Formats: sequence, C-alpha cells, structure tokens
Amino acid sequence: MGRAFEFRKARKFKRWGQMAKTFTRIGKDIVMAVKEGGPDPDTNSRLRAVIQNAKAANMPKDNVDRAIKRASDKDTSNYKEVVFEGYAPHGIAVLVETATDNNNRTVANLRSYFTKHNGSLGTSGSVVFMFDHTCNFTIKDDGIDLEELELELIDYGADEVFKDDEGVHIYASFENFGDIQKYLEDQQKEILSSGFDRIAQINKELEKENEEEVNKLLEKIEEDDDVNAVYHNLKLSD
Repeated sequence: MGRAFEFRKARKFKRWGQMAKTFTRIGKDIVMAVKEGGPDPDTNSRLRAVIQNAKAANMPKDNVDRAIKRASDKDTSNYKEVVFEGYAPHGIAVLVETATDNNNRTVANLRSYFTKHNGSLGTSGSVVFMFDHTCNFTIKDDGIDLEELELELIDYGADEVFKDDEGVHIYASFENFGDIQKYLEDQQKEILSSGFDRIAQINKELEKENEEEVNKLLEKIEEDDDVNAVYHNLKLSD
C-alpha cells in the first residue's frame, strides 16, 4: 500500500494538547476562516472544513456558532499562522505550527523553551525540508469501492487511500487539498474530518534517557496557547 503505514504512523509524531486545547485551536481556525472568506460555510470552503473538524472533535454546535459570530466582529483580533523551526537536544528536528495575534510574544516564548531545554530555535528553512507537507481527509465508509475511489482520486493528486475502523483515509500533498475537497463534496461524500500533517522523511532513534529529554521540550512547547501542533523526527520507542 505504498506509504499507508507511514501515514498511519505519522499520527504518533504529531503532538496535540488535550480537548480544551483542541477547542481553542478550532476556535482560532474559525476566526481565520471567517476573516478570510466570510461567515457563510456554503461559500467558504475553508470554514466548511473547520466545521467538519469541530464535529469530529465533538465540539458543541453552540461553541461553533459563537465562534463564527465572534469572528465576524471587526474588533476581533485576527490570528496569523506562523511555522517555527528548531532543534531539540540530540539533533532532533522540530516544527511548530502556531496561530498567534502577537508574533513577538510567540517568538520569545518558543525561544525560551528551546534554550531552557538544551535546544535551539532555528531560522526559516533550517528543518522544514526534512518533512513532507501533506493534507488528509477522513470520509464515511458507506460501502465505498476503495479501488474505484482511489483511481478517481489519483487524478486529483491523492497519494494514498486506505480504510480502517474510523473510515476511509485519503492522503495527498498539501497543495492538492482544495481539489480533493471539491471532488468529495461534488460526489456527496461525507467528510468526517480533514487537515494537514508534516511527515518526517527520516526518523532518528535515541536512547531512552535522551528521548525523555526531548519529550520534556516537546511537552513544554505544546502547552503554549499559541501552539497548534508540534512535529518532530524522533523515532518513538514502543
């Protein structure tokens, strides 16, 4: 199945906070989507995708509606998506995706985390080339012919299509997100969730003690309110 195993495994290398953090992240995504394309999901494909993810995360509909209404207020701060790059101890590459309304604060916080945990915040381009930027969709498996769907989606840039207990998963390069979303909607496939991943091309194995040192830094980074996701190339022990 090509890279299907790598795509599944990649989920373990993407670190998320707890449910409250997830709701906060989705709330920011709603603000950015509304500011970019308006509050109507019928005409705003990015907002539709965020609402799907909110449902997948069991975010209450009232919360979603309030976030959309709040985002429509001109006085509501906008968030900027910024990716930071650096190295954890022992040469582990780290990518940090943030959504921030104060870049100076975010930079200062991240630099302090890296420094205090024997890492270093790098410059743009220092580690991003070590990761493949991908998009993903999970759709409802309503008796889908997997081979037929895969043949159709290849024309829209899909790299991998596979099933598990959660549904049918589709992975592709980042730039193919819009084309695949449109195809699935045109075919009336129920999109359960969608998103983006950064998959390390090569993972680095460390001794257990050194792995724990890296994890302390990763945990500190993901506690920050401005951080959406943390990616790394540490090979996790079983």
